[in-house]
Amino acid sequence: MKKPNMNVIKPYDIIGDIHGHADALDALLRKLDYEKINGIWRHPEDRKVIFVGDFIDRGPKIRETLKTVRAMVDAGNAVAVIGNHEWNALRYHTCGPDGAPLRPHTTKNEKQHRATLEQIATPDPEEWNEWLAWFKKVPLYLDLGGVRIVHAAWCKNATAMVGDRRFADDAFLLAASTEGTPENAAVKTLLNGPETLLPAGIEFTDKEGHTHEDIRARWFGPRHGERVTYRELVFPASEEPPAVEVPAELLGGHSHYGEEEPMVIFGHYWLPPAAPSILAKNAVCVDYSVASKTGGLLAAYRWDGENEVNLNKFVWAESKPRGIGEAAP
Repeated sequence: MKKPNMNVIKPYDIIGDIHGHADALDALLRKLDYEKINGIWRHPEDRKVIFVGDFIDRGPKIRETLKTVRAMVDAGNAVAVIGNHEWNALRYHTCGPDGAPLRPHTTKNEKQHRATLEQIATPDPEEWNEWLAWFKKVPLYLDLGGVRIVHAAWCKNATAMVGDRRFADDAFLLAASTEGTPENAAVKTLLNGPETLLPAGIEFTDKEGHTHEDIRARWFGPRHGERVTYRELVFPASEEPPAVEVPAELLGGHSHYGEEEPMVIFGHYWLPPAAPSILAKNAVCVDYSVASKTGGLLAAYRWDGENEVNLNKFVWAESKPRGIGEAAP
């Protein structure tokens, strides 16, 4: 990735997962003092937005969200990284050499993607192909020197493997979609976050009611000693995993983001929609469940060059509870 001039600190407003909640996005941009001029949001001072991905799926106004984000990017008022939902969509709508979709059209996968299918992909396939082409151009991460942006998790091995490649490279998209390849492991880390297998016979239930034999692992913040239990490792925090020590060989397989590293800001994790909190001195999550059926927050962090998280830098707008007939997750 190209890096800007490190002698100049650019202020950024980093906005979390939107998931088609265009009204909350408009409200948040207003709270951040952006103005809509000729249909495009811009800040009167030298500030830009960084979007952390997951623009699509779940919400009621996916097309409007995409138009807002892309217009800001094209105008130079924002930059963006891709989220796992855009990666999923690219694979769902792309066939491999065997003619099968790179992401199988299972009931689970179709349900996750249904709002986008119903709002754009099925009624307007030509428009949808244009959005897919745009997704392919969006970078997987940004290293801006004093701050790093990624959808789910920062890992130096993963960023080194990906380099400056994007999914417009068909060979890279295919490799990233093929289980067992280094590209697949790197992209899954950056866009889905690291995972750790649970002990045999133990399952974990996620927010959508799906059961898993693994947990999402906390990859940042202080780690006190080398003895960590599954309950201590899981992120977001939960009492569901067992208080059983994670085997050293599993724990050792994860890259840990040290507190001496630059600020890292990410989304993805669907944190409870309460007021944002400090997770670690140099790590910020800006995903506070805007697409929750009971209502959530679309959060942003205003970064001005600081090395440690400042709780006063969070700004957010609320989404409304989902009514009857509105898009489901």
